[in-house]
Formats: sequence, structure tokens, C-alpha cells
Amino acid sequence: MIIVTGGAGFIGSNILAALQQKKYPDLVVVDWLGSGDKWKNIAKRELTAIVEPPLLRSFLADHAGDLQAVIHMGAISTTTESDADLIIRSNFTLSQELWNFCAGANIPYIYASSAATYGDGSLGFKDDDSLEHLNALRPLNPYGWSKALFDRWVARQLASLRPAPPQHVGLKFFNVYGPNEYHKGGQKSVVAHMFPDVLLNRDVKLFKSYNPMYKDGWQLRDFVWVGDIVSVVLWLLDHPSVNGLFNVGTGEARSFHDLAVATWHALGKDPRIVYVDMPEPLRDKYQYFTQADLSKLRAAGYLKPMTPLEDGVTSYVRDFLNQSDPYL
Repeated sequence: MIIVTGGAGFIGSNILAALQQKKYPDLVVVDWLGSGDKWKNIAKRELTAIVEPPLLRSFLADHAGDLQAVIHMGAISTTTESDADLIIRSNFTLSQELWNFCAGANIPYIYASSAATYGDGSLGFKDDDSLEHLNALRPLNPYGWSKALFDRWVARQLASLRPAPPQHVGLKFFNVYGPNEYHKGGQKSVVAHMFPDVLLNRDVKLFKSYNPMYKDGWQLRDFVWVGDIVSVVLWLLDHPSVNGLFNVGTGEARSFHDLAVATWHALGKDPRIVYVDMPEPLRDKYQYFTQADLSKLRAAGYLKPMTPLEDGVTSYVRDFLNQSDPYL
């Protein structure tokens, strides 16, 4: 049995689809479904159970002997969420409880960290898991802080030789895009936001730049296809001796302009792009550059090439967004 927390969410549901394709038995989703269309993310999956988060502790106690791994993707992932207490309960406290459970039950534990832990990027994007490095990072929002807080807690656990899961891996995701993110509203990828305008031949809007080093629309991000995230997780399940904190991106920063052009070209259209003011609350918290350093992941043995931006965007647009059923 494999538990995927946040299994009805974006990345979690993509992981579930791959686990089912690999014929892993007894897949368990831990998540809230709510009253919207989030359930469609898992409608095609064969599931053993769907567990509401408050019932997770009792489920773990009842099934500890059956578990093969816990893949912890569940989190408050909204970067604009201001309820820090809610964020800590969901992103820090629960992560600690799952770590301690997996350590005690001798179960592999793979969890989602985030590139948001790097803050403005002034210290680079190297996935150094030393306490000295982690303590120096300054995330720009409560979400990034909560993820950094857990990374630091893990580092202290390991440094003090306290019990740890037999496999313990944190994954720092960069800007992920792909199917099953439709429920995320304003937190959807830029591709998903642009697609309706591209489809109807309306201007695509990108933020103006407020940094003289970057032209309007040429702010840079490491945009990573969700299939690459899934591939890394499956590889980790096959390599239980790999432990640590790893970046997962492409290793190449690309502009929002490149992303927009790729979206237009995916439908065989000429780009139409305009630039709009960035909301003032974002201007002093905005990352103008992110780029994953993948040397640590490569050194651990994951050598599969990452999906180029144009290939990933084309697949997303043609195989999902432009289909009557866009769900994986």
C-alpha cells in the first residue's frame, strides 16, 4: 500500500496515475475533495481508500504493517495565503508527524519541499541540506517559510542522529505545469492561465518588470513539466538507498515570454502579448530568476533528461488543455 497525501491535488494526482500505470497495488489518497471539480483529478484511478486528513492518524495506525511508502504532497500551497497558523498545521506539524510515524514504522518517506524556500535567490539555488545553509535562506512568504522550517527540522533530526525513515527525501519543486491543476484557481501555472486567451486569439497578458535588469515579460523561471516530477518520484521508489534534499526543475531558466510564445505556437498561432502592471503587494516579493541546480540529483544517479519547455508546453496544450477531457 502506498499513501499519497494531497493525492487529489495537482502533483499528487499525477503521481497516482503513474503508480497505477506501474501497477502498484492498493493506492490511498489523503485529501479534501470539496464541492468543486477536484474529484475529477482522481476519477480515473483505482483506489483502495480516500481518507479525509483528520482521519489520517487512525488510518496509519490501522495499516502500518501494510504500507510500502508515504508520499507526502499535501500542503497549503497558495503563496498568497496569510493564515500562518493554518499553514503551519498543514505544512509543518503534519509533515513532522508523518516523519515520526515513518521512522517508527520503518517506512520510506518522500515529501514536497519547494523552491520558494530560496527566497529572492540571492544565495543561489543549490540544494545544500546543511543546517548552516538552510538557516541562511530567507523565504518571501509564509508558504516558503513553512517549507524551509520543515527542511531545517529534518536537518536537525539527522544531525542529532534521531530516528529517521529508512528512506527520507525532500524534493524542492520549481515552477511546475501540467494536467490536473485546474482546481488551483489563481495558483494555476501561467500556461493554464494563458490558454483560454490563446484559444480565442486574445492578447496574453504578462507582468511588467520592476527590475532594470529584466525587460517586461523576460523575468526568468525554471518551468518544469509535471511528468519530470513524477519520473523522479518513481525513480526514488526504485532506489530506496537514496536520501536527502533535492532540487527538481529543468536546470534551465526560461522567460515568461518564451512560455507565452510556446503556448501560442502549440496551437499554430502567432503570439499576441501585452504587458500589464504587477499588483503592488507582489512587487517587493517577486522572484525575477529561478534556476534549479541539478548536480546533486544527477550525482545521486537520476540521469534522465528533463523535458524541454517547448515540448512540455506543446504536450500540455494539445493533449490536455485543448481536449474535451483535459484530465490525466
